[in-house]
Amino acid sequence: MSDHERQQPASRRGKVLEALARAEREVFTRPAPKSAKAQMKFLLTRTKDSAKDLAARLGTSRRTVERYRAGKLTKPQKRLQAALVEATESEWQPQVRAKAREQAATSSGMMVHVVAYFGFTASGSSDDGRERHVTTAISPTYAAQILQLQEDGATEEDLHPIVAEAITESYFTDWGTRCHGLVADFTHVQSIEFEF
Repeated sequence: MSDHERQQPASRRGKVLEALARAEREVFTRPAPKSAKAQMKFLLTRTKDSAKDLAARLGTSRRTVERYRAGKLTKPQKRLQAALVEATESEWQPQVRAKAREQAATSSGMMVHVVAYFGFTASGSSDDGRERHVTTAISPTYAAQILQLQEDGATEEDLHPIVAEAITESYFTDWGTRCHGLVADFTHVQSIEFEF
């Protein structure tokens, strides 16, 4: 996950990026720290004990970070709590996440569950666009491209075409065995989930 992506609040990251982050959290073998004190201590180890750097990342003061670390403060405000949870989960078990990403990109691929409006273009005729509920496997090739784009700091708009192409290949064209030339694009994403 890029530094830019880590600093963006989850609500501004978009549905595809947030779904990828949730999929990574599902592979954790141990639960991430839950209390504000434990989260601060963990994040301080990741910033080499720099309260100043952590404060900048969380959008708070150095003194606030130190108070949570000492246990003087225990109940963060909603904005800080959300930032703590997001930062902790983005740093938690990097080797476990890396292994799951590597496996998805090289052998197993990913599953995607999406509810969105799909529109089509093709040589010849095609169905009119409509909202569809699609659950399908994404090949390791597309999984690798999606995960690489995420790692490179891609925006939601950058990811939509490749996710749509992956869904088209596996779901609509059945891995290229039918509907040659079909191109699907999705908009108005209601929900999306990935599984490693």
